[in-house]
Amino acid sequence: MSRELHEYFLDLHIHIGRTRDNRPVKITAGKDLTFFEIIREAADRKGVRIIGIIDAVSPPVLDEIEDYVKSGVMTELPGGGYDYEGRTTLLLGAEVETSGPSGGAAHFGVWMRDIGAMREFSEWLGERVTNRVLSSQRARCTSFELQAKCTELRGMFIINHAFTPHKSVLGNCVPRVSDMVELEHLTALELGLSSDSAMADLFSELGGVTFVSNSDAHSLAKIGREYNRVRVAEPTFDEVKKALLRQDGRGVTANYGLDPLLGKYHRTFCLACDEVLDTAAVQSLSCPSCGGSKIVRGVFDRIRTIADRTEPVHPPHRPPYFYQVPLDFIPKVGKRTIDKLLDHFGTEMNVLHQATEEQLADVVGAKIAQDIVLARAGKLAIATGGGGIYGKILS
Repeated sequence: MSRELHEYFLDLHIHIGRTRDNRPVKITAGKDLTFFEIIREAADRKGVRIIGIIDAVSPPVLDEIEDYVKSGVMTELPGGGYDYEGRTTLLLGAEVETSGPSGGAAHFGVWMRDIGAMREFSEWLGERVTNRVLSSQRARCTSFELQAKCTELRGMFIINHAFTPHKSVLGNCVPRVSDMVELEHLTALELGLSSDSAMADLFSELGGVTFVSNSDAHSLAKIGREYNRVRVAEPTFDEVKKALLRQDGRGVTANYGLDPLLGKYHRTFCLACDEVLDTAAVQSLSCPSCGGSKIVRGVFDRIRTIADRTEPVHPPHRPPYFYQVPLDFIPKVGKRTIDKLLDHFGTEMNVLHQATEEQLADVVGAKIAQDIVLARAGKLAIATGGGGIYGKILS
């Protein structure tokens, strides 16, 4: 008898800034980004049902998670993962960096079913990194060896932020994913900031790969900035893995991410001139205006130079990609306004997906309500981002 399927929001890429005893884990992440604060933020304010902690491989983080399970704050699920109050499921991940075959470096997400499997992977990784307490360390192994270990432990193997100019497979290492991973053992590819499904489907080899859109959150506020809707029988590791592999009717039914124009690396950018450059600068890596080399390669331009298609071809399994404008990107929506919205509607997901324009206007006024609704429809004007600076909504 087939099981009834449900849909949940999923964000698989959230960093830990500090441990409970204030030890740094992800150096660039906020100090308030601790494990318990993440769980509580996802449940109380964001409304994201399934979250992934990408730094669970760090021994002190893993110890902390295990202590919460032993104390009953969280419960291990029979299908893998850990439940918090029936409102949020935690999945355990690791972000690992490897060198590209001809230079550059790329980040990968390795996901394990439970604490035991993650401890085994942590021990293996500890022999290949300088400091496994810190996140995203460079591993002394190839991406193929990393993938093989993940497959051996029956984990999920995801290419993280595949197109960004720093630390990514296609952004600064190789022109084809198959140069660094075995496609048949790849669970999913994360689109990352500044790209979407249309841009990724310019690569013919990715037709059989599931795309995910995750926040890569470095602060509590950024949790759920990008996310997915998944169809599963229950919010567990096993079911999420089936969804990403598109098995037994499970799957990703929608990707929600920034309009690529808002991404901070969408177009190639000269830091000296403070301006967006055309695609030719990607190949020359010099600015036509000043002749300088302070160039940050843009995702859009990089893809145009290496893709094997000129128009995207979406396979039948590809879900819609919805351009999502986070509340804090909308003009005149600051922390106080967001708090007011959450106090009234419960979670950010309710504000972004459920509240009507009339209901929003009763809380924050007609103009902000209109902008939130226009953002849902992708009808707000945008100034393009680049060089590490987000694009912005033009009011």
